[in-house]
Amino acid sequence: MAMKTWWLYVTAVFFVSMTPGPNMLHVMVQSIREGARSVLPTTAGLMSANLFCLVASAAGLGALLKASPGLYDALRYAGVAYLLWLGIKAWRAPVEEAHEDAPVPVRQSVRARYLTGLGTGLSNPKLIVFAAALFPQFLDVGRPFLPQLAILIATFAVIEAFWFSVYALGGRSLAAWLAPAARQRMFNRVTGGVFVAFGAALLGSRV
Repeated sequence: MAMKTWWLYVTAVFFVSMTPGPNMLHVMVQSIREGARSVLPTTAGLMSANLFCLVASAAGLGALLKASPGLYDALRYAGVAYLLWLGIKAWRAPVEEAHEDAPVPVRQSVRARYLTGLGTGLSNPKLIVFAAALFPQFLDVGRPFLPQLAILIATFAVIEAFWFSVYALGGRSLAAWLAPAARQRMFNRVTGGVFVAFGAALLGSRV
């Protein structure tokens, strides 16, 4: 594709990816609770979900979902249920005043963090439809399809990874401020409410 076209795509994806959503919120919460390094398996799961959705869209699943409202709704309801579960889990997360004798919190295993990230990334089938609508705007029909698709997907992955890093580092900087139990409780309520709001927004959405 032409360099001008690629830069337009980069700009569009950059601003779409920076918008706070379930993926970025999940990365930030994970960083706050278990440290920035713990986010690596989580982001691997999120990135796997993103790549699956992008490849599936290119393979025609986006058109299938758009043409099959029943299938799309089934996936959407499953995504809503998962986001609501994340919201309830965040709302009820235990809090503890930070002090020297406080026990070290139990961390999720690498596998659990990866699977939670994967589930969060797959919870919104609109990414597949979004990619199906976005990709054709930047593909040159006069050039080979697969190399262009590889460039679009690789570019998306790099930009997403950049914003995952930004949100993870932001979470690390918030961790000290959240040391008091009252602030932890407030943060849990806010993040739980935001996940529930994302679920409600997905429930009310249409292709």
